[in-house]
Amino acid sequence: MTLLTVLITAMILVPMALVLNASIQRVLANAIWHDTRAEAMAVAVTIRTGHLHSKITSVVPGIDMVQVLDPQRHVIASSAGAWGHPPMSTVWPTADDPLNDVQTCLNPEPGCLHLTALRVGPEVDSPVVYAGRIGGMLSTGVVNTAVAAQTVALIALVGWTTWQVTGHTLRPVDAIRAQLADITFKDLSGRVREPPGDDEVARLARTVNGTLTRLENAVEVRRRFVTDASHELRTPIAGLRLQLEEARMHPEDTELEDLIGRALGDVDRLQAIVTDLLYLTGAEDASPDTRQRVDLPGAVRSELRGRADRLPTRLVLSDGVAVLADPPQLARVLSNLLDNAQRHARNEVEVEVRREEKQALLTVSDDGAGIPEADRLRVFERFTRLDEARSRDHGGTGLGLAIVENVVRAHGGTIRVERSEAGGARFEVRLPLAGEPVKPAATVPRNGRN
Repeated sequence: MTLLTVLITAMILVPMALVLNASIQRVLANAIWHDTRAEAMAVAVTIRTGHLHSKITSVVPGIDMVQVLDPQRHVIASSAGAWGHPPMSTVWPTADDPLNDVQTCLNPEPGCLHLTALRVGPEVDSPVVYAGRIGGMLSTGVVNTAVAAQTVALIALVGWTTWQVTGHTLRPVDAIRAQLADITFKDLSGRVREPPGDDEVARLARTVNGTLTRLENAVEVRRRFVTDASHELRTPIAGLRLQLEEARMHPEDTELEDLIGRALGDVDRLQAIVTDLLYLTGAEDASPDTRQRVDLPGAVRSELRGRADRLPTRLVLSDGVAVLADPPQLARVLSNLLDNAQRHARNEVEVEVRREEKQALLTVSDDGAGIPEADRLRVFERFTRLDEARSRDHGGTGLGLAIVENVVRAHGGTIRVERSEAGGARFEVRLPLAGEPVKPAATVPRNGRN
């Protein structure tokens, strides 16, 4: 190949590569803005439903810069990544144009952002949500310089070929863009078509589909949270309202002490449900960085020292069984299993810890009525109550075993229910021993009898 051929080939391939790179950057930028829009809409939903907290947990992977500003443009809530930062942008959407996608380098920290600004509602005092991702500003200056450097003769010679090849190459990217545009926040079940092979476009399609899957799972978790909370909180709220209305209509027939006692009972139940719901959501998002080596028999003894149970607990503990766990979460597992056993036992509860191959086995057994085999998976669903346990007098929020299952699965363990030797329920928890690899469940944890 002569020097002239090498030069002509380089002049053709370099601009094509730059154009392709710029096009892919544009597609990636659009994909990022798709994610920032999804995150902004998710936060807007929490604002409209009155569930906004000062510290926001992002539901879209990679979108870690989130702020909510009031009409005076003060930050009233933010994610961990944006905590303590001033407003990320001066863009303020109007009621006629409530959604703006921008690129900004307004602040030295956090730096340049791809950012979506979303006005929550048309009202004058509507807050604005900023959702962004850190990244350098995209530029086509290199492409323009390269194209301008070509001679008119070279453009005439290779223009048609370049156009044909580039158009053919970018056709799958344009198809991905069109398919992404059809996927909305209300229905995240759609996926883009994955081209065959392992080139950049195929990997981009797989990455986009992976992002959509994680986003769909995250949104589904939040939807379940709202559905479960609204379903279970309705009963105590309605009971509390009925008691107060009856007292207002018939004050002469109302015993104040009795009214206060019943009202406080409903308030206590509401508080317990809300606490468990928040804990369950936190357990689903917990980081493995807080785990440490924990002596499992010691954790059982420590938990029992702080309890005042109605029935005795018999211990069968083998020393030297250690697991890698988050201590507060492990304590919550023990507490919930013991609470459940104490509620349903007739005379005694038994806790056993032993080593079984490369796992630590923890069992909590009671001598109660037991759990029918057909219901042994269902007891881990949120707010599930079996026929013998429907009465509110049994206590519990219906979330205790859901919390147990989520924590155990997050620690790479398993849990199941069997029949105990005394005829009641036997909950078996298996966790990897300290030093063994932890493999979290690949599937999304089920919602969690208590």
